[in-house]
Amino acid sequence: QVQLVESGGRLMQAGGSLRLSCAVSGRTFSSFHMGWFRQAPGKEREFVAAISRFGGSTYYADSVKGRFTISRDNAKNTVYLQINSLKPEDTAVYYCAAESKYGSVPRTSDAYDYWGQGTQVTVSS
Repeated sequence: QVQLVESGGRLMQAGGSLRLSCAVSGRTFSSFHMGWFRQAPGKEREFVAAISRFGGSTYYADSVKGRFTISRDNAKNTVYLQINSLKPEDTAVYYCAAESKYGSVPRTSDAYDYWGQGTQVTVSS
């Protein structure tokens, strides 16, 4: 059974930095493309970033380019999301997701098979 567990979300001041982690178990981690999504109150879940199986390719939503960095450590079965220059509009529940069906890295939520429970990031101004 594949399990994803996010951590690292908390209340932050605008301008600060935060690193989210997502630990994966139940299958070979390197078989998964990994993605981060977020959902703000009253809004739909949106793509944030994604990374290929061995980290060679990364993708970002335009709204986070230059501030967010996705990375992974296949030895630790963990994917990370580094968030810099936090803004109040980054406030959301952040979810990590995994999929292993596609050759290319998907950037839509319906392509991902496994999801974590989410971690709350709140940014005050």
